[in-house]
Amino acid sequence: MPYVEKPVEKLFYPIGEVAEMFKVNASLIRFWEKEFDIIKPKKNKKGNRMFTQEDVDNFHLIFHLVKEKGMTLSGAKKKLKDNKSDTEHNFEIVKTLTNIKQMLLEIKGEMA
Repeated sequence: MPYVEKPVEKLFYPIGEVAEMFKVNASLIRFWEKEFDIIKPKKNKKGNRMFTQEDVDNFHLIFHLVKEKGMTLSGAKKKLKDNKSDTEHNFEIVKTLTNIKQMLLEIKGEMA
C-alpha cells in the first residue's frame, strides 16, 4: 500500500491570516475577540495573538450570525450563549449548501 501524506493542519493562525480568511480588517478580529468570550487566542512572547482552529471555527459562527444573517452583536452573543450547538448545526448545513452551490456553478461553467 503506497504512503499517502495527510494534509498538514496548522495549530495556530496569526491574526493577519484569520482576517484574510474572512476578508475583514485585523481590527475587527480584535474587536470580536473582546466582545465574544468564546474567542481565546494564545499570545506569544511578543504579545502577538495566535488563534487555534477552535477559535477560527468560532469566528465562522460569529461571522455567519453578524455579517451573513445581519444579527446585532448582542443578538449573536445571546444566540451563541443559549443555543451554541443548534447554531453550529445550522451553520454546518449552510456551509454544506454553499459548497454544493459552488460545485454546481463550476459544473455549469464547464458545460457552457
